[in-house]
Formats: sequence, C-alpha cells, structure tokens
Amino acid sequence: MTIKLTGRIDSSNAAAIEMRINEQIAADTTELVLDATDLTYISSAGLRVILRLKKAIPDTKIENCSTDVYEIFDMTGFTEIIPVSKAYRKISVEGCEVIGEGANGIVYRADPETIVKVYKLPDSLSDIHRERELARKAFVMGIPTAIPYDVVQVGDLFGSVYELLNAKPFSLLLAEGEDLEELARQSVDILKIIHATSMKEGELPSKKEEAMRWAESAAEYLPTDLGAKLVRLVGDIPETYTMIHGDYHIKNIMRQGAENLLIDMDTLSLGHPILEFSQMYLAYCGYAELDPTDPERFFNVKPEVVKAFWRKSVDCYFEGEDEAFKAAVIVKARIIAYAKIIRSFVKKQKQETPNFEKIVSELTALLPCTDSLTY
Repeated sequence: MTIKLTGRIDSSNAAAIEMRINEQIAADTTELVLDATDLTYISSAGLRVILRLKKAIPDTKIENCSTDVYEIFDMTGFTEIIPVSKAYRKISVEGCEVIGEGANGIVYRADPETIVKVYKLPDSLSDIHRERELARKAFVMGIPTAIPYDVVQVGDLFGSVYELLNAKPFSLLLAEGEDLEELARQSVDILKIIHATSMKEGELPSKKEEAMRWAESAAEYLPTDLGAKLVRLVGDIPETYTMIHGDYHIKNIMRQGAENLLIDMDTLSLGHPILEFSQMYLAYCGYAELDPTDPERFFNVKPEVVKAFWRKSVDCYFEGEDEAFKAAVIVKARIIAYAKIIRSFVKKQKQETPNFEKIVSELTALLPCTDSLTY
C-alpha cells in the first residue's frame, strides 16, 4: 500500500495524521510505502509516527524524499533502521566542460562553483553513497578532500555534486605551464598526510587482498618458479592499516584557491604504501607502455611531462634517500603494477596480444631483481 505524505508533519498535526493513516491501512497490508514527494518537513513527533508504523508493518519504506527531508532522516539515524530513498534532482551536463574521466565516471564543470561526477553505470547509487561516506570519513581523519553534498540524476545515470569554486585539477595546471617540481611537492604533501593516517582493521577494504588476486592471476602466465615468487612476495607485504587513496594522480587532485583537495575517494583502502605507488606508476607510466598516447588522452598532458611528474613525485616523497633506493622502490611498484595489468588482460580475454606478451616479459625480467616488495 502507498500513502502520500504532504506538507509539514509536526507536533501540531502528527496525532491526526497517524489516525488518518491507520484508517487507510487495510488489515492484510504487509508492505507500506510512504511517498514523501510532497513532504516539506517532519519533526520528531512525525518520526515517532513512522516508528510506530514500522513496528506494526515491518516492511515499511519511505520514497522520493527531497534533499532537506532526507537529511532529517539521515541525521536522526532513520536511514539505518528503515529504507529511505531520495527524489534526485535532475540536471543536464550537455555542453559542460569535461575536466576529468576515470574508470567509474566522468567529471564535468557544471558551473563556476560546482563540478559533477557522473557515474558510468546506471546502477551506481550504492557506489555513490559509499564514496560519499568514505569522503566524510577521510575528511574527519584530516584528509583534505572535497565532500559531495548532493546526488543528482543525469539522464539514466546518477552523479555526485561537489562545491569546488573555480577549482582546477593538477593535470590542467601542468598543461597551463605551472612549475612541475612545485606541483609534485604539493601532491606528495597530501600523499604523506594520507599515508600518515592509520585506521582500524576492517574500516576500509584491504588493498593487499586485491593485490593477491592480481598476483595469483599473473602467476599462471609466468615461469613456475617466478609465478610462485610473485605470489610469495605479495603475500609477504605486511597487512598494515595505513590509509591509501588507491587512484592517486593529477586528475584527482584539485586546486581551489590556495587549497588543494582530493576527489574520487571510492578507492580508499588500507595497505602498505608500495601498493599506492604501484597504482601511481600505472597511471603515469604503465598504461603508456601499452599505448604511448594514453597520458595525453587521459591527462591532456604531454607523455614526457607526465613521466617527469612521476619521477619528481618519487624524489620528493623519498627525499634524502639515494638513487639506488628510489630505483628499487620503482622496481617494486612496477612488479605489482604489471601483475594488475596481466589480470586485467585475462579478465578481458586478451592474452593473445602483443601487449600482453610484452607485460609478461617485463614482469619476468623484473622478478629476479628483488626479494621484497616493501621498503
């Protein structure tokens, strides 16, 4: 049964509304939908009415809440005890500037004050809400991140809205000629804040578990001894509870005024920082080894500039270490990165390609060069 809620529900009318609802509910009603399309406000008195309805009919849910009404349910903890869904504001991104694109979504500049990340899959609402919670968690832990403040519908897709006044990604700043070394240093400053943040076991996914899947998949295409070594090396990475971003690169770092902020927090996880560097190597160099045009297409920055930014980032992060140490870190990062590429090829059934053979060959050559993937 569906019942529409309208206007305000507060202490002045909650009792009368509860009586009217109970009069409408049939004795055999087993599922109750409260349509909040026209509900503008609900007080604690109204919330208690819904709690009693939920007790009488356990399969009760609330649909089509406005953003303001949803926030009331969310802030009071109702979203944890009863299904509550929003009526999402509909917007168009037609003609909007594309300022970034990743595996999960495309980021548009909607207007000078806001950007919108539109997810590529129609059934992405759970991912959007998960990323929002991860961003909140990171913000509370002191990570300089932009928190999405609204969820919108864009055609058949959904997106997150961020208030980022005149913000520019580092990729654009590089393309505009800003100093590479200074941007790399600022990037590393945020990275070190992330890596200095520890969390409890289970608060975020384990990146090592994911890396083990890459290693086990890649091992099947390596000589037996090297495949076993790869699995052992990844298995020996300590299960640390250090926060890592998981997709850290120049399109996910935004400058807003004098402040630098992170976006795309859906890949937040826990693990040893070498797992972060493996993903950074992929973004800056690894995919370019498969397609030399990838950096310019993805970042809109010349490949040699992207590669130089990667190397300068390593130099800044490990400032004070000698060149041999930094070179060893890069070898370790490459090994993990190549394992991920191989697994990706296998999942897409592209093993019979020159690029697949190339990456297997690279990984085969690198594995004898180290007996540990940590530093």
